[in-house]
Amino acid sequence: MTQQLHRPVAIVTGGTCGIGRAVVTDLATDHQVYALGRSPQALAELESVAGVIPVQLDLIDNAALRQFISQFSAIDVLVHSAAVSERLSLEQATPEQWQSQFAINVFAPAELTRLALPALRQQRGQVVFINSGSGTLALAGHTVYSASKFALSALAHSLRTEESGHGVRVATVAPGPTDTPMNRKSRERAGDFTDIDPLAYSTPGSVAAAVRLVVNATEDTQITDIAVRPRRDVARR
Repeated sequence: MTQQLHRPVAIVTGGTCGIGRAVVTDLATDHQVYALGRSPQALAELESVAGVIPVQLDLIDNAALRQFISQFSAIDVLVHSAAVSERLSLEQATPEQWQSQFAINVFAPAELTRLALPALRQQRGQVVFINSGSGTLALAGHTVYSASKFALSALAHSLRTEESGHGVRVATVAPGPTDTPMNRKSRERAGDFTDIDPLAYSTPGSVAAAVRLVVNATEDTQITDIAVRPRRDVARR
């Protein structure tokens, strides 16, 4: 993996589809982007994108995380976009399902950030957590996912305070309903096969634009929390 000279380094998890893919494409215009994912086919599709280095990596393999991060002495941007979601009530959820969602949605970003802190401090870099509307309002039937996103919000806020003295900026970008492969699969599993209203769902590109706003913040400030909502903001029940 050869870094292009004079380009700031960005690492994006979940970089092969949905919001993560849109963030990768946007940041690659002026960053050297390492797009992390697990699908060989999806990673191969990124090989032709200028400014992108696709990396196959299992985010819950802590040894693999350490090996990957060890190559970086400086990181400018770290975006946590990888996530899993399964509609589960408290009654339905097993300990294994709790562990599975928290492993990707909370534990992996926490460990990857911990390992990357020296390189982020070197650049006074930026960490961006892609959260969710479910991280501020928990809905029935989304208990496990919402709990993981509430935890991710707490992680972001505490990390911001902890790293303030090192100049590392920390932001949360929280999309509402977004037209992503994960959300489409979730709708299908719930038996919802209706067409997606384009005004009731944001596009991944719109969320990437919010990440760009965070990354481009002037040196004297930081943008801490952004909520991205679709134009037709249907009341959630």
